[in-house]
Amino acid sequence: MLISNELRWFYPGSIPEDIELWFKQNCLLDPLQSPEEREDVYLYSPCDFLGIKLRQARLEVKWRKSELGIVRFFDSIEGKTEKWGKWLCEDSTKESFQKTTVVNTPSWVSVQKVRYSQLYRIIPEFPPQPVSANKSIDNGCTVELTRLLIRENPWWSLAFEASGEEACLMDNLQKTASWVFNNYRGSKLLAADSFAYPSWLELVCK
Repeated sequence: MLISNELRWFYPGSIPEDIELWFKQNCLLDPLQSPEEREDVYLYSPCDFLGIKLRQARLEVKWRKSELGIVRFFDSIEGKTEKWGKWLCEDSTKESFQKTTVVNTPSWVSVQKVRYSQLYRIIPEFPPQPVSANKSIDNGCTVELTRLLIRENPWWSLAFEASGEEACLMDNLQKTASWVFNNYRGSKLLAADSFAYPSWLELVCK
């Protein structure tokens, strides 16, 4: 089981140009890197503590272990932090967990994603260091800026997902967010818009 501390915001529409430019220039190890494009298919359920999705022929189940409260960064940024557990299931035969088996089922919702992401390594007494996503590290935090398309409606999301030793997760998240937001000059990020994917799906699909 994978454990992470997470902080996310969701907003309707396209990513503001100033926020996308800020992210590319200040968050990415390679500002010219191409975003990842993929489709995830979520099981819609009016339950904000459980997320189930099919991704690249794999079943992923996430559940919220605890709500950790609101964190604030500078004067214009606040969001809700949560601890999540994740369980992954893959079929070596590639016969199970195919999106074609659920594509016409009303309870499953397709989400198109175009995502920029950057992994940061956390080392005590040093600032967060951007590293390659395939690098093995003990403690880190991934920062994501994602374009979303759901039921032909555009949204965007900014997120932090801290990994590593469980006792260090909150510190990993806060150190990375403080470092990343140090030169952020975009619009306010509000706690009212801060939640995980299950809550966002409930908002969009209800």
